[in-house]
Amino acid sequence: MEEIHLYQKIAENLRQQILRGDLKPGDRLPAVREMATKWDCTIGTIQRAYQELSKQGLITSRAGQGTKVVQTSPDIPRTEIPLRYAALVHRAEAYLLEMLTAGFKLAEIEDGMRQAMDRWRSVNPPPVNSDETTVRFAGSHDLVITWLASHFQELTQGYGLNLQFVGSLGGLIALAEGSADLAGSHLWDQASDTYNTPFVSRIIPGRRVALITMAYRRLGMIFPAGNPENIKGLEDITRKNLRFINRQPGSGTRVWLDAIIKDLAISKDHVLGYNNDKTTHSAVARAIAEGEADLGIGLEAAARSYGLDFLFLRNDRYDLVIPDSHIQREPIKALIEWLNRDSTKAFIASLGGYDTECTGCIEWVE
Repeated sequence: MEEIHLYQKIAENLRQQILRGDLKPGDRLPAVREMATKWDCTIGTIQRAYQELSKQGLITSRAGQGTKVVQTSPDIPRTEIPLRYAALVHRAEAYLLEMLTAGFKLAEIEDGMRQAMDRWRSVNPPPVNSDETTVRFAGSHDLVITWLASHFQELTQGYGLNLQFVGSLGGLIALAEGSADLAGSHLWDQASDTYNTPFVSRIIPGRRVALITMAYRRLGMIFPAGNPENIKGLEDITRKNLRFINRQPGSGTRVWLDAIIKDLAISKDHVLGYNNDKTTHSAVARAIAEGEADLGIGLEAAARSYGLDFLFLRNDRYDLVIPDSHIQREPIKALIEWLNRDSTKAFIASLGGYDTECTGCIEWVE
């Protein structure tokens, strides 16, 4: 147990150095023998730590070139910063300095701001904007989509991204009605054991639509660190002393959960809090972290961001759903190109709980 704990500690130490920018893309990590001497451990322990970071897409090893840090955030080109934006950056830097002085790490501050913005969007959704300079997104919540909303103008050189977190079903309906340009969906079809395609065929019939895989995501049970209630599986949601927090009807997570508990012959009436729902994975994790609930269903990335424990249940596929009529728009083309970069895949993997092997793959529904 001590060796496992040590390799994880070494991997996390290096991961934080990479996220803070102390280790930059292209930097070479020390040789395993050097690190083994530094940490007073075996070479195998260092190798396991490096393997863990490689799985997260943070480092890469090549024969004769050693182990190097890969690009952990997308290489977005800089744009000219207007005076108003410069004032905003100045205020943000003042806040950043305040938080650093208070003892928070740079990665913690960045993640905290992302969570705050995520919560703000769920409570105060922006008005739907059909301006040609704006891309309208509707659909399921995801941490990568939240990040995109803050960087889309730089990524696409001037286009905005309007977010509406309305669940996977809501996103597909918005596409059908013409009130969205792209949707985010991870709807599981029990009959075919596939994602999204059957729903797109039924909700948007007669149109050519692209399903572009953003990532496969680890979905499971979220509960307080240390697992104080000794939660072992999905059947535990019926325990009378446990308060459950759910996702909203129409979300991909809720559609999957409703189907699974039906198969397990679990009555919703026997789950305390089944109708207590949140619109984002982050909101579920936040409710558990603040003691509002004892457990919920959500993404591993959301659990990690709040320091909570996670019990894996399944991988789900999150697709960007884009009608053929929008696929040639410049901001959409830029988004697809961004998804296919190695640096993007490394960034998504670094969030934790994401598999990017199929990121950028396109499937057409005719």
